[in-house]
Amino acid sequence: MEIMEFEIIDCHIHPFLSQETNTAWFSGTETPDIFVKEMKRAGIAKCCGSVIKRLTSPSFDQIKALNREALEFRKRYPDFFIPGIHVLPSCPEESCREIEELYHRENVRWVGELVGYFMDYKTYLGDGMFKIYDLIQELGIPVNIHPSAFDEIGIICKKFPKLKVVIAHPCDGQEMRERFEFIKTHPNAYLDLSGTGLFRWGMLRYGIDVAGRDKILFGSDFPICNPFMNLQAVLFEHLTEPELEAVLAGNFKRLTGMAE
Repeated sequence: MEIMEFEIIDCHIHPFLSQETNTAWFSGTETPDIFVKEMKRAGIAKCCGSVIKRLTSPSFDQIKALNREALEFRKRYPDFFIPGIHVLPSCPEESCREIEELYHRENVRWVGELVGYFMDYKTYLGDGMFKIYDLIQELGIPVNIHPSAFDEIGIICKKFPKLKVVIAHPCDGQEMRERFEFIKTHPNAYLDLSGTGLFRWGMLRYGIDVAGRDKILFGSDFPICNPFMNLQAVLFEHLTEPELEAVLAGNFKRLTGMAE
């Protein structure tokens, strides 16, 4: 299967403009230009994600700075990068203003990946987050969440039935099977393929058989993980062309409104 037969949108990456926000474990992506070059070398047409940095007791100014770095990255690579933005549960009013502003002024259509353990908050629940989810649901855009306690995702999906919740990472073993069952039984839940999981032969065929082709999005977690390895794993599974088109780009475009 030739890569160029399909449009490929990676929904889960972490770009950077400085080494403070470069999440690579090893050398090979020392500059933003190299980052983009390597993604394109893997066959990625577009990518989406948030700029992340380990924070302790963050202020909203720090969260806002990460969002502005994502917007600046898009400015440098406008035909390639789609920004995902951060929120902060302890600052719901500021978070909502940020979402509104960037949605209307900057055409931002993706929240996350939210990584609570990295941003020093321990839960995705609570009044602050619920106020934020309510706005995201109203705007009709997806939120990409790295679960800490997975039962929280169930609470979010039930409390906000029209919120498009994209779960980050399939994980492995029984946990992987449980995530496929979860997105099957929750109409507003989806799963991105970043991180571990695709190295298990047959996992994607299994996941589509369980949950359907419209519930899974391609992602890599670059520059932490290898985007070409994830892409080849998808292409090497026994999927139909409509299934590949949905996973590799179609589902992302539909959820973000790019397909309209």
